[in-house]
Amino acid sequence: MLLILNSFDCVVKSNKFVKKYDMNSQDLVKLAEEFGSPLYVYDADKIKSQYDRLRNAFSKVPRLRINYAVKALSNIAILQLLKSIGSNLDTVSIQEVKLGLYAGFKPEQIIYTPNGVSFEEIEEAAGLGVQINIDNLSVLEHFGTKHPRVPVCIRINPHVMAGGNSNISVGHIDSKFGISIHQMPHILRIVENTKMHINGIHMHTGSDILDIEVFLYAAEILFEAANNFKELDFLDFGSGFKVPYNKGDIETNIEELGKKLTKRFLAFEASYGRELTLAFEPGKFLVSEAGYFLAKVNVVKQTTSTVFAGIDSGFNHLIRPMLYGSQHYIENISNPKGKERFYTVVGYICETDTFANNRRIAEIKEGDLLCFRNAGAYCFSMSSNYNSRYKPAEVLWKDGKGILIRARETFEDLLKNQIVL
Repeated sequence: MLLILNSFDCVVKSNKFVKKYDMNSQDLVKLAEEFGSPLYVYDADKIKSQYDRLRNAFSKVPRLRINYAVKALSNIAILQLLKSIGSNLDTVSIQEVKLGLYAGFKPEQIIYTPNGVSFEEIEEAAGLGVQINIDNLSVLEHFGTKHPRVPVCIRINPHVMAGGNSNISVGHIDSKFGISIHQMPHILRIVENTKMHINGIHMHTGSDILDIEVFLYAAEILFEAANNFKELDFLDFGSGFKVPYNKGDIETNIEELGKKLTKRFLAFEASYGRELTLAFEPGKFLVSEAGYFLAKVNVVKQTTSTVFAGIDSGFNHLIRPMLYGSQHYIENISNPKGKERFYTVVGYICETDTFANNRRIAEIKEGDLLCFRNAGAYCFSMSSNYNSRYKPAEVLWKDGKGILIRARETFEDLLKNQIVL
């Protein structure tokens, strides 16, 4: 079941987003009672405030474009929410392109940045009218030869090692992403031979980047690359802003980055002699903190060395702690003021699916509801049916109430598309 949302109201005062409805733990408990667990909940106001924060940080850039990374959370209702506040889209597959179009985005509001896909898929995306971003020399030459009039963005690899985890560092020398900055002569030869139109330069170094000097260093590489092309319309700096996962955790200082990068970008634009758009492709920054994952405690199991809290979920619903080692803040919202004890929180999958080791959490009893913070990005979108488990429901918290935006799966969903012999 999909609920297609129309307009989303927001209150803006002095260019700063003002929250209309705060969501608290009691609200989350009620949502779990209404929609069941496990359950994903997304706070619409938080998504809007993060979008507003990024725009304000770069308010002195005349032409700013924010391309939300669909892969972070692709629910149609979330895409419509972002469209309503002015966002564009960053997509990595033809399916994400079609989701964006279905959600009401115009082709020119979508950039398509694939990696390792078939040439036929790239042509299909181009046929839909979206911005094409190419990160492979052979594909660049093939596409330029066949479609020289279609504007193309080039993704470069700046050879900058950045990111909170090796799995999400994508701008280093051994990365599969982007065309090496050292291969610029090859790029220029292809462009000259095919007479293709290059209208953008793109890079993305990784995710969970804390040091803004990394962005600024990579920006200089991007500026240097851009000087090789005379008819650019935009420069896309990717994203990778770090968000806080735990109470007191540090995050990327967006405001400071905004001041420094704005100054450098405007100086480059002046020297370039042509109006340019500054683009970002945030995913985690916009939706991560807006997400809550709710799971019920099935069992509390004490061994000779550990007290396990086993929940009605597993890495089939939230794989980030196992895949990336990410630490999501976990709280017992059924007993928030209870005495803290040490628990290892695990799932019900027949694998080692440990969410947290020896974590201090308010005393847990069977039937209690645990809340995982920062569950808006790369959580539901990376879920699966492993162990033949159903995917959970998704709810949008808006205007002080929960709206179902994806129904919980049923046994019929597991059988769908299977051919019974």
